Amino acid sequence: MDIGIFYASTTGNTEDVANLIAEHLGDSAHLHDIAHEGISALEGYRYLILGIPTWDFGELQEDWAEHWEALQATSFAGKRIALFGLGDQIGYGEWFVDAMGLLAEVLLAQGGELVAPWSVEGYSFEASKALNADGTHFVGLALDEDGQHAETAERVSVWLDEVCKAFEKI
Repeated sequence: MDIGIFYASTTGNTEDVANLIAEHLGDSAHLHDIAHEGISALEGYRYLILGIPTWDFGELQEDWAEHWEALQATSFAGKRIALFGLGDQIGYGEWFVDAMGLLAEVLLAQGGELVAPWSVEGYSFEASKALNADGTHFVGLALDEDGQHAETAERVSVWLDEVCKAFEKI
């Protein structure tokens, strides 16, 4: 099973997490930095892992913003997609991982199937657009490299177990 990992990273944190995910998945994972490659290769994968950081007051990272219109015009029908988002609970707690929620909206509107939601337990934030309807889970893995970096490796490992199970279900 080939898995496309697509991300963009301004400070390097999202790239570090994408690399960690790729290490866990081994040869089945193929990394794509959309800042250099764009998003056209998305169409070549049935299984996707997309990583997006939230900037400032709930805004999209610049490389994702640049490709947003193309994403909105892309069909994700038949694709299983796992999301991971980075944010800062303390400095930007009113907008924690909002960009992941915005990305989820586009993917769902374009027929994608999101897998591997992540519990809100262990986080302290004011609001997030990345929450499910009942507010108990994020639409994907939420990470805070500023305030909870020590939790990242374990969270990624546990989450990837769920991602792989979801990808294998046909």
